[in-house]
Amino acid sequence: MKKLNRSKYGTVNDNRFPPLLFAVYLGTLLLMSGIHTGLLVFMVRMGWNEIIQSIVPILYWGMIAVGLTLFTRREIRRTYEEPMHMLAEAAKKVADGDFSVYVPTLHTSDKLDYLDIMIMDFNRMVEELGSIETLKTDFVSNVSHEMKTPIAIIKNYAELLQTDRIEDGRRKEYAESIENAATRLSDLIGNILKLNKLENQRIMPDVEDYDVCRQLCECILQFEDAWDEKEIELEAEIEDAAMVRADEKLMELVWNNLLSNAIKFTEPGGSVSVSQTSDENYIRVSVSDTGCGMSQECINHIFDKFYQGDTSHSKEGNGLGLALVKRVLELMDGDIRIVSEEGKGSTFTVTLPVAGMYENREVYIHG
Repeated sequence: MKKLNRSKYGTVNDNRFPPLLFAVYLGTLLLMSGIHTGLLVFMVRMGWNEIIQSIVPILYWGMIAVGLTLFTRREIRRTYEEPMHMLAEAAKKVADGDFSVYVPTLHTSDKLDYLDIMIMDFNRMVEELGSIETLKTDFVSNVSHEMKTPIAIIKNYAELLQTDRIEDGRRKEYAESIENAATRLSDLIGNILKLNKLENQRIMPDVEDYDVCRQLCECILQFEDAWDEKEIELEAEIEDAAMVRADEKLMELVWNNLLSNAIKFTEPGGSVSVSQTSDENYIRVSVSDTGCGMSQECINHIFDKFYQGDTSHSKEGNGLGLALVKRVLELMDGDIRIVSEEGKGSTFTVTLPVAGMYENREVYIHG
C-alpha cells in the first residue's frame, strides 16, 4: 500500500481500498471458477439435459455477478459516499453560519488515510472560521460601545449649549467637553483604520536605517507638558546613537503609545523611566512606570483589541494602542515583553534588530 509522508500527521495511507479487498475478489473469482468446472463435470457425469447444462452455468455466474456487484456497491457506499455525504452536510451547516460543526475521522490516529486528513483539515478550517466570526462580532460590539460614549457626550453638551441662559464659563466647559469627545472619536476611528490596514498588510512599511535614540528623545519631549502636569519624574538613559532598520513613522506609533500609557497609568508624583541598551545583534528599549501595575490575567490579554485592564482610565483611551504596537513590531521583526506587578508598576521592553554600528556613549535626560 502506498503511503503519504506528512510531517504534521505522520504516515498517511494513500488508498481507501486495502490490498486485502482485492485479494478477496481474486480468491472469490478463482474459487467460483473451480466450482464452475466441478459443476460442468458433475452435470456431464450425471447425464443431464444439454439445456440444463447451459442454464445452470448462466444462473451460477449470474448469482456471482449480483453478489459481487452488491458487495462492491456496499464498499463504495461505506468507503466514499457516506463520508462525502457527511462532509457535504457539515459544509452546508457551516455555509448557514453554524461553526460548531465537527466531523469525526473514519480511522484512529495510527491508521489515517487521505480522507481522514481532508476531514481534519475541514474541522480546523471550521474552527478558524468560528474564531474569526467571534472576533468580528466582538470587534463590532466593542466599536459600537466605544463610539456610543463620545457621541452621547457630544449630543448632551450640544443640547446644553442650546439653552438660553448659560454662563460663559459653563459654555466654555461644555465646548471643551465636546472637543475632547470629538478628539477621542477621531482617534478611535483613526486607530481602527490603521490597525485594519496593518492587519491586512495594506500598509507597506517604508523600511530604512535611522537613529532610534534620536527618535526616542523626540517622542519623550512631546510628552513634557503631560508629565509636568502630573508632576511625574521622568528619567531616560539612552545611548548616543543606535541604528535600526525599520519604518520610522510606524515606530513612532510604538514609542508614543508606550510613553502615553506609562504617564496615563502613573499617579501624580510617580516616576517614569526609559532605558535603551544594545549589543551586536539587538537594540532594547524599556519603558517603566510606577503606576497601578497589572495582574497576570491582564497581561495575557493586554494586546487584544479594545481590552482595558484598568477601567478607571478607559475614558483616556480606546484599547487599540497596544494592539497597534504589537502589529507594528511584528512587521518590523521586533518583539515586546511585559513585566508587571499589581500596585508596583509595569515595564514594557521592545527588542529590535540592529542595523549598523554606533558609539556606545550614554546620555541622560531628567524630567
